[in-house]
Amino acid sequence: MLTEGLVVVHEALGEEGQRLRRLVLKGPFAQTAKAGQFVAVQVQDSSISSYDPLLRRPISIAEISPDRNEITLLYRIVGRGTEILARARCGERLSVMGPLGQGFSLSAEGELWLIAGGIGVFPLYALAQSALAKGLTVRLFWGGENQQFLESAGLSHWQALGIPIHLSTLDGSLGQQGLVTEQLQERLSQLVGQAKQEQLIDCEKISVATCGPKKMMQAVTELCKASGVQVEVSLEERMGCAVGACLGCVCTLIDVAGTLIHKKVCQDGPVFRGEEVVWDVLC
Repeated sequence: MLTEGLVVVHEALGEEGQRLRRLVLKGPFAQTAKAGQFVAVQVQDSSISSYDPLLRRPISIAEISPDRNEITLLYRIVGRGTEILARARCGERLSVMGPLGQGFSLSAEGELWLIAGGIGVFPLYALAQSALAKGLTVRLFWGGENQQFLESAGLSHWQALGIPIHLSTLDGSLGQQGLVTEQLQERLSQLVGQAKQEQLIDCEKISVATCGPKKMMQAVTELCKASGVQVEVSLEERMGCAVGACLGCVCTLIDVAGTLIHKKVCQDGPVFRGEEVVWDVLC
């Protein structure tokens, strides 16, 4: 769906040096959006007559508020396109394509563990809200560079949800020092041990959703597979058209028969089952 989104909030998120932004758009896309989907926003500079940059910028949906007809996009300024987007002011209208792609699935019961690396936490917030509304137990494992990043990227909003949060930082300034996958491995080992000794915990009632660096998601997938836990991953790839026509975001998967197949991240994803992703030849 191609429509216009009214900018109702556009502000810096946390410390300015982190270059993070919070953009709230009002429009009909909020009525059909699901956690894990994204929108493609036109970022052409309206002050000049130009089609540069030509391509839209895909941004994951961080929060969905159908009652207010709004979605929230969280992003980091990393290049010319997001530099232009960051100039959008409240009251302006942006051309928005979406919601696009396939989002996360939710179990009927049990626990949902969210594993995030860096700004990979952004698309998981909408999933957490959906899961809590459904009555699921939610737990967050989040790793980042340092305390300043985690606090700038919205830690207080996660804490407001009242869920267990396991933090990791590379410098040890907040939470456990090291990688977020180390905390996940510790927690899974504890659960598997308890399940064997006490038969109190069923790992099959735990599902995992993860987003972040590819190596992190690969490690999460391997840990979950070894423990019998289902995992969904949200892939991030450079996109051209964002609707499946240009084949610029093709990834390699393996089906149940063991055959390698190719699918489009923008259309068939960005969410896939972790065990079907061929990480060594992702694209």
